[in-house]
Amino acid sequence: MSNVWPLSATRDSDGALSIGGVDVRDAAAEFGTPLFLLDEADIRARAGAYRRAAESVGARKVYYAAKAFLSTAVARWVHEEGLGLDVASGGELAVALRAGVPGADLLLHGNNKSMSEIESAMEAGVARIVVDSFEEIVRVADAAARAGIVQPVLVRLTIGVEAHTHEFIATAHEDQKFGFSVSSGAAEEAIRRIVKLPPLEFRGLHSHIGSQIFDTDGFEEAATRIVAFVARLRDDQVIEVAELDLGGGMGIAYLPSDDPLAIGDLASHVSGVVARECAQRKLPVPALAFEPGRAIVGPAGVTIYEVGTIKPVVIDGGVRTYVSVDGGMSDNIRTALYDARYTVELASRTSDADLMLVRVVGKHCESGDIVIREAHLPSDLAPGDLLAVAATGAYCRSMASNYNYLPKPAVVGVIDGSSSVVLRRETIEDMLMLDPGA
Repeated sequence: MSNVWPLSATRDSDGALSIGGVDVRDAAAEFGTPLFLLDEADIRARAGAYRRAAESVGARKVYYAAKAFLSTAVARWVHEEGLGLDVASGGELAVALRAGVPGADLLLHGNNKSMSEIESAMEAGVARIVVDSFEEIVRVADAAARAGIVQPVLVRLTIGVEAHTHEFIATAHEDQKFGFSVSSGAAEEAIRRIVKLPPLEFRGLHSHIGSQIFDTDGFEEAATRIVAFVARLRDDQVIEVAELDLGGGMGIAYLPSDDPLAIGDLASHVSGVVARECAQRKLPVPALAFEPGRAIVGPAGVTIYEVGTIKPVVIDGGVRTYVSVDGGMSDNIRTALYDARYTVELASRTSDADLMLVRVVGKHCESGDIVIREAHLPSDLAPGDLLAVAATGAYCRSMASNYNYLPKPAVVGVIDGSSSVVLRRETIEDMLMLDPGA
């Protein structure tokens, strides 16, 4: 099958899709639809590949970006493959700790960390806190002083690199909420303040230029600018930068035409740029860290929907067929939010029928409730058929909602012909329990 599907994806003799040796028809019958299937072996393989790539260039750590998708099972899988976790809230921290990930393998992110989140992170012994504002420097220093510890911190930089991606997921240009601007002098001032605070230990710098990036240009430019800033810190303040966390952002294939970066090539290229720039400025090379999220869990996930209604609509002299499924923007907001593109296939059987132009839509009360804007599916598609949407392991279930009071779908891990619940399906009763008047 094409590069958009999990490593274990196959078609049975009757044309039905199997993931991890599990027939999607059986999974749908057992767990219901919509349904997220996660290929455990795929996730482990990608996590291990990132760890080995990082080790090959002498990097200090690879942190799985938990915001892509998090559960105790996934946290255990990636940690067992040698990765730490980067968490961005008290909730993500709690899940990682519940999964048995030690604080020494955790890094805390976020642009507005509460005092309780900071205190919980310190109580857990998180390895690094990435500070994002002047207010946060004060909060972290105060919490560390009260806890009687010295907290290692990284300073998140805004370095002015425009990543080639959607504006909502580009995070290193100047006009956005993350980090300290290098060009304005804010980053240098933040570090100046941190090194004067005994409860804080300045360990290094953090940069994340965006998400779903397919070329090395942005990473190379970011590394070059950061090393120039490191040299300025040495020359102006006699401050050494021991660590450099270059974030994540590596893209994945959502369409067969997508050509994502190879894991090993990216690590070797970026580390080479850092080493070259440091050598030119006679700087010691900082220990590197990376934070892949989507690139680990995204390709391993598949969403299974059941077809409900099929409605041909005449448009400009032609016909577009609207195929409504039993989920939609409550389990995948990315199309509405980012105009994301996906690959969809008939998953429950084979068909020799001619293809028709379709728009796969959800069941929510929004005209923008679109899963896939344009796709070609067999013209004999019928209610009750199952559709599979590829590469939905990241930023789908993690961004899910209960819009129109739809329960969130189950997430099921599959491997070697067996399945296990990663997150159980919500029920109406679950939601009513939150309503004290019910």
